[in-house]
Amino acid sequence: MQRLFTGLQPSGALHIGNYFGALKPAVEMCREYDGLVMIADYHALTSLKNPDALRRNILGVVKDYMAAGLDPAHTILFKQSDVPEHTELAWIFQCLVTVPFLELSHAYKDKVAKGLEANAGLFAYPMLMAADILLYDTDVVPVGEDQRQHLEYAREAAAKFNNAFGETFKEPKEKILKSIAVVPGIDGKKMSKSYGNTIPLFATKDEIAKLVMSIITDSKAESPVNVYSIHALFRTREELSTLYTENKGKYKVLKEALIDDIEALIAPMRAKRDAISDEDAKRIIKEGGEKARERASKKIADVRTKVGVSV
Repeated sequence: MQRLFTGLQPSGALHIGNYFGALKPAVEMCREYDGLVMIADYHALTSLKNPDALRRNILGVVKDYMAAGLDPAHTILFKQSDVPEHTELAWIFQCLVTVPFLELSHAYKDKVAKGLEANAGLFAYPMLMAADILLYDTDVVPVGEDQRQHLEYAREAAAKFNNAFGETFKEPKEKILKSIAVVPGIDGKKMSKSYGNTIPLFATKDEIAKLVMSIITDSKAESPVNVYSIHALFRTREELSTLYTENKGKYKVLKEALIDDIEALIAPMRAKRDAISDEDAKRIIKEGGEKARERASKKIADVRTKVGVSV
């Protein structure tokens, strides 16, 4: 069975765009692979400076994955900071790549282009991500079309180490996720936490209803485009064609149908998530961390010998 690695930053509550774009496909793929799912808490430190929020978010990610159907008996779910081999290997990779190479990172360039301060953690971020992936002899990493660079960095780090110290790391392949059309938020812009226009994944039915009813629509159009775009995540085009044709101009009816469809998906997951205690979440990532570190320690022992720090 091939090994799959994926991760998610504990940066806050997920919304339905996150679910369809990342969470759902990752959970489904893990059923077919020897999977490792990492909660990228050290990566989150490049932007999140609130320790209470980070602790809360970490447990939230565990519950999110469990509610979405991840089976910790089959897939290792762990916290990055519980496996110090990640940061150790990242340092070794940083000593192999150049500053100009790291300056090509999209995340770093975007931050600089916006005139924002880019901390050293963000600058070195690609090598920690490479370490995350390569530490486990990963075969496949699911990424969006715009995330190919992550794998390019990982393969470059693997190649540089292998050339310098002998064959050690497998060069992973990307598995491009089927593109989910940009999910609009309630204001018509891309659904994003930074815009404050999301429909939270585990919202209550009343919260969902309030948000859906506030979706911006064009009163001159025959069909509410933003409502339809979100609805397309929940029903087939054929089903929507019938629904929207029969209710042309009836925006309230169409929004109510969307509310019902969102609730039908979310309600069972919400109930499952609510049943997972913080102690359950802590136990799951503790056990996952032990399993992940058992694998990571074997690889890092080989790395230490090859670079010469083991005496």
